[in-house]
Order: sequence, then C-alpha cells, then structure tokens
Amino acid sequence: MAKAAGAERRQRADGERTRRTILDAATRLATVEGLDGLTIGRLAQHTGMSKSGLFAHFGSKEELQLATIAAAQEVFDAEVLAPAMAAPVGVPRVRVLCERFLGHVEEGVFPGGCFFASAAAELDTRPGPLRDRISQVYDAWIALLDENVRRAQELEQLDGAIDPDQLVFEVNAMLAEANGLFLLRGDAAVFGMARRGIEARLLPPATAETVARNV
Repeated sequence: MAKAAGAERRQRADGERTRRTILDAATRLATVEGLDGLTIGRLAQHTGMSKSGLFAHFGSKEELQLATIAAAQEVFDAEVLAPAMAAPVGVPRVRVLCERFLGHVEEGVFPGGCFFASAAAELDTRPGPLRDRISQVYDAWIALLDENVRRAQELEQLDGAIDPDQLVFEVNAMLAEANGLFLLRGDAAVFGMARRGIEARLLPPATAETVARNV
C-alpha cells in the first residue's frame, strides 16, 4: 500500500509539473498570439506535446484560456504585487507598484509585454467569462493604486486637493503607454520617461508647490 501511495504521489507531482510547463508556455504564447489563438492544437504544436496529452489537463479551449489567465496572475502577483505589499502604504507603495510593473515589462517576463494589457486589448469588445476575468484583475489593480493614493493624502504625502481618480488614471496611463511603446518600438527610453512622469505626479505637497512656482 505504501508503494502504491508513493507511486500515486509521484504521478500527481509529475502531472502538476507538466501542467505548469504547459501554462508557462501558454502565458507566453498568449501575449504574442492572443488568448483566442491559444488552442489545444496550437499549444501542442508549440510545446511538442500531443493533443491527447493536453486534453488530459484541459478539457476545452475555454478551460485552457481561463487557466492561462490564472497562471499569468500568479506571475504578476509574484513579480509586481508581492514586492509592493512589503513597502509602506501610500506613496512608497505606489512607487514600488509602478517600478515593478515597468520592471517586469522591461525584463521581458512575457514576450508580449504586460499579459493583462494584451488580453484587455484583445477582449475589450467581446463579452464573456474571459473578459470578465481580465476586468476583475484590472479593477483590482486600479483599486490598489487608488487605495494607496488616498492613504498618501491622509498621511500628507500628497496634496489633499488632488483628485485621486485623476491621479490614478494618469499614473496608469503612463504605465500603459510605456508598455505599448516598448512593444511597438523596442525603445527602452520610454521606461525612463514613464518613471520621471510618475515621480513628478507623486511629489509631496511642499515640493510640488516649489516646482510649480519655478515653472
């Protein structure tokens, strides 16, 4: 019995490793070819696995797509959110969120840049469970930025008169533009532009007033 249980555990571990390998390939492929292009047949071709082997892990295209989104979120959480959550609340946390977002695009974690920006551009006019899942991730990201901008105002790290919704919109727009331009042009200078632009919007009240007087 012990031998049978050990064999079963090894089989489960092997199955999980195979699933992780498949999803790692799927997240990368999806940022280049889109989630719609992520079929069992295309992924089998890309990984060298058989279609039947893939069907053993994912019974349908939609199941594969949703699992791919979940896998991409795990990567994003580890690369971007976890380091930021270790930073103090307010402006320091916003800075780390932005820096880690830009860093994971600049480092080429996914060949097509931010997985969720790519998926949102593909799915924004196509209602369904895939768009709903991407929208949930996006809304959570915006909520996290918004929460820390408001905490920054409470802590007097930012001018209380600033509209937090507007500030979050501008910060997120700069992140998205850096991601898009880097993919389009391959010019890493856009990351420096985004960092300078974001930092200018996160100046403490006294510094912001001084800068405004000197302009």
